[in-house]
Amino acid sequence: MTASRDCRLYLLTPPAFEPAAFADTLARALDAGDVACLQIRLKDVPDDQVRRAIERLLPVAQSRNVAVLINDRPDLAAEMGADGAHIGQDDMDQAKARKIMGPNAVLGVSAYDSRHRAMVVAEDGADYVAFGAFFPSTTKEPPARAGLDLLEWWQALMEVPCVAIGGITVANCADVVRAGADFLAVTAGVWNYEAGPAQAVTDFNREIARALEDEGPAPGRG
Repeated sequence: MTASRDCRLYLLTPPAFEPAAFADTLARALDAGDVACLQIRLKDVPDDQVRRAIERLLPVAQSRNVAVLINDRPDLAAEMGADGAHIGQDDMDQAKARKIMGPNAVLGVSAYDSRHRAMVVAEDGADYVAFGAFFPSTTKEPPARAGLDLLEWWQALMEVPCVAIGGITVANCADVVRAGADFLAVTAGVWNYEAGPAQAVTDFNREIARALEDEGPAPGRG
């Protein structure tokens, strides 16, 4: 039985890391299975520290055909040659972010648990909409909690891809996949995985494939 849609892994960096050491960890993780995207997410640090992280991680990811997005900083994404940026509700204006990066860059926008916000940012040209948190997160206190019905609603209605985020693990990801997530955004679920990040990527891909097989062919979108 073949599913008519896909779901892929979307990694976020840990909240703090040493770029050289983490680059090796990242390389092993990316070599362990399919990963669509890496978001470099460093909060409340100097710009030069973010630049050093991008400089070290960008070639590791891009050489493996993994897109690199910068959290909150479309300006640094454009400056450093990243593939795009992700912005939240309190970050840079969406139109300004698009102007800075240009029409071909990837721009993702958080919608949290808001159907209205999701529709607006999608209509305004977001390349994907992020929903969550779906589970309690050890990385940050989420601004909202989202239900799986939100993914089902979006999958049935819209063609713009959706990213599910917030406390997603190997153990709980299947329901999120079946509900309609196009991407699973994961931080602690990979970097803090008991068997190591590389094994986490392998195990996530196994669980995603199983969930899509269980789902079977889905109706067309849009």
